[in-house]
Amino acid sequence: MERVSRPSGRLLAPAALVALLALSGCTGASPEPAPAPATSAPVDSSAPTSSPTAAPAPTLEPNGSAADNLPYFSQIVAGVAGGPNPVSGRAYIDALVQGGFDKAAMQVTQDESTIGNPAESIEFSVRWGDQCLVGQVGPSIGAPVSTVLPGLSSGGCLIGQTRPIDW
Repeated sequence: MERVSRPSGRLLAPAALVALLALSGCTGASPEPAPAPATSAPVDSSAPTSSPTAAPAPTLEPNGSAADNLPYFSQIVAGVAGGPNPVSGRAYIDALVQGGFDKAAMQVTQDESTIGNPAESIEFSVRWGDQCLVGQVGPSIGAPVSTVLPGLSSGGCLIGQTRPIDW
């Protein structure tokens, strides 16, 4: 006859405590409502109103930092991700070059696995001084990710096998 043992309360108590502490950090005190103003000033409807101005589109800042150029890099990445080749390393490299980034400072991973299947995700980067603009896209990660990371001492940005950018 096989004996079935159940975890004792001694084992479950620490696990429950850890879970409780983790969940308690997820809740916060609800903010106090702001007091409503007692009276409001009348609005002169004959005065011209200013319309909100749209933020200018990000641009390449050659003398800026990697962080300064992240919005522009991210805009290019999002554009390619929404296009016909969302998991093509070449599409990202070509778009970044067209956007003014230096092709010689770029790295990209393979579009396919070693057995020829489409990659679950690809990474690409642009070295910018001692930092790197890094992007990751693919069906396994959902929305495109762009960030600034420290450059590697080897001079590159990506760890592991990258493919030559020889086009």
